[in-house]
Amino acid sequence: MSRPDGGPRGRQRVLILVENLAVPFDRRVWQEAQALRDAGYEVSVICPSSAQHPERFEVLDGVRIHRYPSPFEARRTLGYLIEYPLALVWQLWLALRVARRGRIDLIHACNPPDLLFLVAWPFRRFGRTRFLFDHHDASPELLVAKGRAADSFVVRFARLLERLTFRMADVSIATNESYRRIAIDRGGMSPEDVFVVRSAPDVGRFAGAKVDPGLRRGRPHLVAYVGVMGIQEGLDYLLDAVDHLVHRYGRTDTQFVLAGAGPEFDAVVARVERMGLAPFIDMPGRVSEQELADLLATADLCVNPDEWNEMNDISTMNKIMEYMALGKPIVQFDLREGRVSAGDASLYARPNDPVALADGIVELLDDPDRRRQMGAIGRERFLEQLSWEHSVPPLLEAYRCALAVGAG
Repeated sequence: MSRPDGGPRGRQRVLILVENLAVPFDRRVWQEAQALRDAGYEVSVICPSSAQHPERFEVLDGVRIHRYPSPFEARRTLGYLIEYPLALVWQLWLALRVARRGRIDLIHACNPPDLLFLVAWPFRRFGRTRFLFDHHDASPELLVAKGRAADSFVVRFARLLERLTFRMADVSIATNESYRRIAIDRGGMSPEDVFVVRSAPDVGRFAGAKVDPGLRRGRPHLVAYVGVMGIQEGLDYLLDAVDHLVHRYGRTDTQFVLAGAGPEFDAVVARVERMGLAPFIDMPGRVSEQELADLLATADLCVNPDEWNEMNDISTMNKIMEYMALGKPIVQFDLREGRVSAGDASLYARPNDPVALADGIVELLDDPDRRRQMGAIGRERFLEQLSWEHSVPPLLEAYRCALAVGAG
């Protein structure tokens, strides 16, 4: 497939579809939209609304954002059977409204779910619109991680939708090399049509970070977790590790802050109370960008308790990139892509073992020189290889490749 060297000819119009998060809260999608705008594309986004972003339409930093009502976040199959059809109807309706302003040159669909190719299909079939698939999650593995049997109908159906999505895509972008292999091996895509566009903060994102001693609650050490509160995030392992530290090792010198929201937030809060850990664990919920920056700047180390499963083993975690951006040493379970991302900036505990996680935390808390060395390694690795600025060129190359199909 030919790849022109120049930028977009004229002002080509692209439409980004997102179902699971509002924009600009979806950090990766917002960074992509801004990079495309800066490259000269006219960018529109369709996504659900949220409490933080309730506006049905707004132009934000030159990006046109169309939002539709999202009454709830599904947690079980019945909920998805309601959520997804409603989302598809809204997305198709809003895509038609976008198309009234002029032809859409490329539709960029972000999963999950692997259903958004249905919105792009009529534009692809009856026009010259190109289709780019942005592979955020390996949906079959995600369903298994949430408790579905690998041979269940739901997982087999997810594999079918994944194949159909890849089959329709002119180009796909993957968050890491493991996902790139899925596109090639399972999706049947040509290697030259699959680009790795890693998710990461930009270099200046945390420039305003300030140390906040109050977060320590008077204790010498602070350990931070930032991320989604979901089933597959391994938070039970982290709570068991904190319980081991406090009640077995007698370590009352460390405050933990677990920042983030998600479907399991209330369950995690309830378990913290039952375990008698509330004095040692703060759970502020979803925090602002400044609060996130200050928390990470203050932390002595950061933790990633994602359990080993087929999904997590092949996935790049945004929180690891955020920890490294602020030069923080990490303790995490030993997962394939976790090692690819963090390298020597992390200590790796035996997978799915909360005692090993606790021991790793203690090992680093008691060795400040090693913490400083690991943090410096992570910060350098972030700046030289992993920041968002390194992902923009492959993103733009993927666009040039996809649009070259239509030019031919």
